[in-house]
Amino acid sequence: MKNILKVLAILVIATNIAIAQEDPSTNSQKWTSARPDGHAPISVMGDHTHHKGEWMFGYKFMNMNMEGLQHGQDNIKSSEVFNSYMVAPKKMTMQMHMLGVMYAPTDKLTLMVMTSVLDKEMDAYTKMGMNFTKNSSGFSDLKISGLYQLLNKNRQQVHAQLGVSIPTGSIEEKDVTAMSNKMQVILPYPMQLGSGTLDGLIAINYLAQSDYLSFGTQLKSTLRFGENDRDYRFGNNYTLNSWMAYKAASWLSMSARVEGSITDEISGNNSSLNPMMIPAANTKNSGAKTITTGVGINTYIPTGSFKNLRFGLEYAFPVYQDVNGIQLEKEETITLGLQYSFH
Repeated sequence: MKNILKVLAILVIATNIAIAQEDPSTNSQKWTSARPDGHAPISVMGDHTHHKGEWMFGYKFMNMNMEGLQHGQDNIKSSEVFNSYMVAPKKMTMQMHMLGVMYAPTDKLTLMVMTSVLDKEMDAYTKMGMNFTKNSSGFSDLKISGLYQLLNKNRQQVHAQLGVSIPTGSIEEKDVTAMSNKMQVILPYPMQLGSGTLDGLIAINYLAQSDYLSFGTQLKSTLRFGENDRDYRFGNNYTLNSWMAYKAASWLSMSARVEGSITDEISGNNSSLNPMMIPAANTKNSGAKTITTGVGINTYIPTGSFKNLRFGLEYAFPVYQDVNGIQLEKEETITLGLQYSFH
């Protein structure tokens, strides 16, 4: 993870240089979201705040693909999986529809509520070469947060996020598999829709702007508490996310993003899962360290009947993955969304 810290340091220095070269008369200006790069790349959550009395409604769609097997940092073949397990995963797709609402009762405080619907599909095959697919779909956990503005001057803003993830997503998802004799059985951990635990959400955000450039960095963590009804707890997650955007026009910006993430291993275990059946049912095969990069565009309508309507698109892909045990390898993630704010 040292390499990502070096990259982020370079981005911070470059942005500060750009800001320092601005006309000194602009130093009293506040950071503003009223430009296409006033919001982060569309995949980032909790990146901005709103003015008193302002609402924002948003919809995002994310499609993530995973394919191929990895042990630690190395790619492996299914034959190596069959040395210890009866079933090997082949690929997995996750689609997420996210609905969010933001409201600012004051200039300092913005409230945020987000829910999502997940659709997961995993292809796998047995030692005997039998292929099968398992699915799960439904609502995920409900997230409620407060974003509090700590600083906004000299075209820079700092705000903190404190929230909670309420376990509304199912951890009882079942499906028929090739080994279940046509009976539905509990699905492995990655195929469940929620965490089953009350989780804390904590983040700190730093934003900066010049006339044509903007920069943001977000340090965020999801902290799990207790154990769920199936006697396990997903691992904590820690993410450092930084992005830079270029305002090409009053309505268009282009961005580049880099994200470092650490996810801890699952604690406890679901006694209904056989850890020798498939790697995804064994908690030793959970948790990872990853670095992801992304490129995207944001559009913004500054005037007219559709003022403050935004569209964002981002394509992201991993450049480094170090997984615990045996897991599917992450491939590309595509995120797109619409956001509309008003008083």
